[in-house]
Amino acid sequence: MLQRIDHVNIVVEDLAAMTAFYRDVLRLRVTREITIRGDWIDATTGLKGVEADVVYLEAQSGAGLELIFYRSPRGASPAGLGEANTKGLRHLAFWVDDLEAVAASLQAAGVELLSEIQKVPTAQVSFEARQKRIAYCRDPEGNLLELCDFQ
Repeated sequence: MLQRIDHVNIVVEDLAAMTAFYRDVLRLRVTREITIRGDWIDATTGLKGVEADVVYLEAQSGAGLELIFYRSPRGASPAGLGEANTKGLRHLAFWVDDLEAVAASLQAAGVELLSEIQKVPTAQVSFEARQKRIAYCRDPEGNLLELCDFQ
């Protein structure tokens, strides 16, 4: 039986820039940095000759974030990655304490929000009778992020 989501993995083109964004802008904590290679990762991924650098990050609670840069073999960059309706895993959502403060911090760091903070109708989404509020942005490589809180 599943216990919980352990982590989310994002394959990146620029590990340093992506680490800086998630660490410095979103304030996740780097917990480990490693290089992976060997028969075990080739077998796991179904790829040959895997060598990859990995940075693990965590928030105060919840699933971790794993950024991975494949030195080899190099992968494809799918079209439409940052569009909300592109098939596949489409966004990573962060529950924050103060959405206005996080949004202001992101904007001060040069991150563009895709809209003003939106109130989700409680008939559609609520949590313990509180209203969800959300805003979307993109990380430096175009991955779609949702920031949310409940009031």
